[in-house]
Amino acid sequence: MSQRIGIYPGTFDPITLGHADIIRRGSKLVDTLIIGVTTNPSKNPMFSTEERLAMVEREVAALGLDNVEVVGFNALLVKFARAKGANVLVRGLRAVADFEYEYQMAGMNQQLDHSIETVFLMADVSLQPIASKLVKEIALFGGDITPFVSKVVCDDVIARVETLGQLGDY
Repeated sequence: MSQRIGIYPGTFDPITLGHADIIRRGSKLVDTLIIGVTTNPSKNPMFSTEERLAMVEREVAALGLDNVEVVGFNALLVKFARAKGANVLVRGLRAVADFEYEYQMAGMNQQLDHSIETVFLMADVSLQPIASKLVKEIALFGGDITPFVSKVVCDDVIARVETLGQLGDY
């Protein structure tokens, strides 16, 4: 029987409690879950790839999951999945808007490689509003991000905001 290897790709800029929930739950569905930390040309990251890799590795270690590994990649997802021997893509869904985008991506990935299945996991209800983009925006304007990220990630984001400079007048 072949191993089920899953890939959970993302920019993780920064990794949120929602991401951690999908990692924890996704790790139960496969023998090995690879967290693929990638770049996205349409996003302006707050953290470098190396910083995001270290952040995700630290958060995964805190989850205590022995079947999860963290790997950086900068390639077409299907090519990365093939190179890693993956047969499952794990994607988290928060809302209908996520579904529309992810449904389209799943269809394109299926056209590129029929042997790789996409599995959607609904975010825990309490975590559904969390998005990395919003976490960064809240932090940049001096808001409290502690309900959305771990303490260590919160410290990382606050330190970065101190370097970049806080936005807003109030």
